[in-house]
Amino acid sequence: MSDYRELSKIRLEDPSAVARAAQARRRHPGVSAARQNFIVAADHPARGALSVGEDPTAMADRSVLLDRLQIALANPRVDGVLASPDVLDDLLLLGALEGKLVFGSMNRGGLAGLVNEIDDRFTGHSAAALKSLGADGGKMLTRICYQDPATANALEASAQAVTALAENRLIAMIEPFISVRDSAGKIGNDLSPEAVITSMAIASGLGASSAYSWLKIPVVEQMERVVAATTLPIVLLGGDPPTASQQAVEATFERWRQALCLPGVQGLTVGRSLLYPADGDVAAAVENAASLLRDDTVTQRGGTL
Repeated sequence: MSDYRELSKIRLEDPSAVARAAQARRRHPGVSAARQNFIVAADHPARGALSVGEDPTAMADRSVLLDRLQIALANPRVDGVLASPDVLDDLLLLGALEGKLVFGSMNRGGLAGLVNEIDDRFTGHSAAALKSLGADGGKMLTRICYQDPATANALEASAQAVTALAENRLIAMIEPFISVRDSAGKIGNDLSPEAVITSMAIASGLGASSAYSWLKIPVVEQMERVVAATTLPIVLLGGDPPTASQQAVEATFERWRQALCLPGVQGLTVGRSLLYPADGDVAAAVENAASLLRDDTVTQRGGTL
């Protein structure tokens, strides 16, 4: 595990170093339909979601998380990161985002298990902050719970964020779900094809313009039907890591592979499944996922064929 005490020293003595690192950073060359993108997600801790599998505090150690993120980002097929402000600032100071896509996590106020979890306040990045950082876009979790009146406010806040991002020519990565409460009041997501399609229809209409909107959706049954529900670019989310069973891991990757073959699917945005694999080999998990992505461009040193 690396020693990140220097980050704490910089944050104490020279906090403007974050802004300087952002301004000096080399940007990603831009997205293309010919090449699917691979984004590593690391925004779970900011919502109080630290668990991975049966370990309730797997993501609690920031040094471990940063080590794993840098291993993932070192793979040239990984295009970038989706992170909350604290993690993103750490990665900027470490110089780990050169040539990478950068997405900020905007609403983290719907804390896992919070009594008003659906009232998902925008407590993270704003569109203006992302613009000043030279980011490529912002992501919002958009849960639609017909049993909870806070859904109306959550949808309005997401719509305002989509509008602000579009005004700044930044991508709005919308992660919609139809959410339900169980008998104990716990929030879960309906992952039936019909529910996912409905959530996509609602999310696609948020904001004054959909010109910069993408959808981040789970891989579920009948993905052909699901993908046919929109013309917006789609990225696939990874969800909870599969069990330690190698068969379960292979089945997860096979579902991703099949979904990545569908039209309109622009890539993967995956976090815990790859950063905390059951066998602990982050580099191998990332490489396996990268092998699933389509790349119709052929590049060689010195030019593009």
